Amino acid sequence: MSAPAPAAPLNPLDYEQVAYCHDEATGLRAIISIYSTALGPALGGTRFYPYETEQAALQDVLQLSRAMAYKNALCGLDHGGGKAVIIGDPSTDKSEALLRAYGRFVESLGGRYVTACDVGTYVADMDIVGKETRFATGRSEANGGAGDSSVLTAYGVFQGMRASAAHVWGKPSLAGKAVGIAGVGKVGHILAAHLLEDGARVVVTDVKRSAVDALLEKHPEIDVAADVSALVRSELDVYAPCALGGALDETTVAVLSAKVVCGAANNQLTNQGPGGTAQALMARGITYAPDFLVNAGGVIQVSDELHGFDFARAKQRTAGIFDATASVLRAAADTGISPAAAADRLAELRMAQVGSNRIWLPGR
Repeated sequence: MSAPAPAAPLNPLDYEQVAYCHDEATGLRAIISIYSTALGPALGGTRFYPYETEQAALQDVLQLSRAMAYKNALCGLDHGGGKAVIIGDPSTDKSEALLRAYGRFVESLGGRYVTACDVGTYVADMDIVGKETRFATGRSEANGGAGDSSVLTAYGVFQGMRASAAHVWGKPSLAGKAVGIAGVGKVGHILAAHLLEDGARVVVTDVKRSAVDALLEKHPEIDVAADVSALVRSELDVYAPCALGGALDETTVAVLSAKVVCGAANNQLTNQGPGGTAQALMARGITYAPDFLVNAGGVIQVSDELHGFDFARAKQRTAGIFDATASVLRAAADTGISPAAAADRLAELRMAQVGSNRIWLPGR
């Protein structure tokens, strides 16, 4: 999931378990955070990223693991929330030895944490991690996995966007709407294809020009904005943040012309406190589809992998993001609270009613 950035640093002592992983021989430095196992073993991906400080890595993994607990609860999975970060530059620090060392750390938790791909990690990486642990998902089909989870992540965001469109404009379609996508990597470029097929006009930007060029080769009709600042200031109906977190700050919300925000990025809201980003969006009449709900297609896919992956079954479950988003937006409108707060309430209700305060242990 992607809970918004907290006003104060998160405390590891508020979490069920935080494990530091260090392997001197391979240079591995990682942190695994388990927020809760009330609904079952914690499930969440591994992010490989060059954090400036260890504290920055810790705060990110704490925030992301909490978000995963809410995401898994809200989309009906019997999983708690977990996440891992590997500190380093994946383009230079990633190696088979490092990934296998990381896999051994995951295995040492005995199934309390199940990992998958995230920023900086890919299917091929999970194949390597899976050589050392039973608890790696997102592997290739050749290795018993489901393959790239970006396919269903993008599909779920598209369903959330359709539900948002129905809520705002009365019709579950993006036909004739201008949709701006910030970030056209693994998820954004698939989302663009869904939108074009639905009849939307698509405008994109990405810090990597190569990602934009690759998309234009397939879809030359797409427009390109110079950067994110130019994109959010352009005439949009929908804004879809699909890169890293922090996409919705005070400056962005103040200039955003879109009536809907619905994207794949985690941690979109920079301030969830009173009078924070969610309230600023409401004040401007912008409908926010909670990121940890609409981007749940990937976790639905890797969860299905644990039970013998069936793509049709996972896609059908991902299609349920449409109804879940519609329910959250209705609840928010009926109670006068933000969609982010409404989603949190629904997730917390399921964790309390369906889950328990127990700690999940293997075999239980």
